[in-house]
Amino acid sequence: MIVERWQFLVAVTLMAALPALAETVGTAPTPTAIPDFSGIWWHPSLPGPEPLDSGPTGLRNLSREKGVSNYDELVGDYNNPILKPATAAVVKKFGELSKSGITFPSPANQCWPEPVPYIYKNFAIELFQQPDILTIIHDQDHEVRRVRMNAQHSAKLKPSWYGDSVGHYEGDTLVIDTVGTRTDRPYAMIDLYGTPYSDKLHVVERYRLIPYEEAKEGIERDAKENRRPNVGIDRNYRGKYLQLAYTVEDPTYFTMPWTATVTYGRGSDDWPETVCAENRHEYYNNKESDVPTAKTPDF
Repeated sequence: MIVERWQFLVAVTLMAALPALAETVGTAPTPTAIPDFSGIWWHPSLPGPEPLDSGPTGLRNLSREKGVSNYDELVGDYNNPILKPATAAVVKKFGELSKSGITFPSPANQCWPEPVPYIYKNFAIELFQQPDILTIIHDQDHEVRRVRMNAQHSAKLKPSWYGDSVGHYEGDTLVIDTVGTRTDRPYAMIDLYGTPYSDKLHVVERYRLIPYEEAKEGIERDAKENRRPNVGIDRNYRGKYLQLAYTVEDPTYFTMPWTATVTYGRGSDDWPETVCAENRHEYYNNKESDVPTAKTPDF
């Protein structure tokens, strides 16, 4: 009994000394705690993302209503220098259709999966953080993205609806790298203006929690650009915001990489779900929507 007690006391003493010993031999310090992104985050804005005030950034809507984007008439700025001439011509064509009163088909109104960054038009997101996988769900059409954490893109990548996403934490920032988004699909566009993308599309997302004082700049850009329905969000919320800054590269269609933000706030804790595919009738074209079908399951 005396020997066992002595051994126990020695073990406890060594355990207490381990942190100091580790510092002495230069062992890496304990990593920064992973940020907690849990809960429902809201960004009810249309068409969605927040163009930057300067530098290469996403398209603005040339059609305005009361000073902000006219969501009923989507005319992307085809003069934006990020667009190659052929890309600008595509955007201009879609804008002319919209100005003529035609609602051109898109992933959203045709009930197809929305690629990154098109998917940011959704009003609400929720992130589920696990050691090996991070899951992002969106409030529209059961859209789910799965991010493999601390992994590499496969050398033999099979393109998929939302692309292959791998992630890691850099201090307080979640970084997600996405490639391999399917192009063999109808309505292959990355925004509501019809901007096309190729198999070279590369999107890097950076999510971090920021105080209201820092979030104000993005919120103000949002108010200046977007129609902002009061759905779900609390405009008087003054706690932490979740800001997504994303960068898009695609040398086939863009002259340079470009960046925009989405600044999510808090509001209702009720998870909304809007479902498109169950209602295929297009009231504005008086026909059935072209929803995705498959002869065999792709899972």
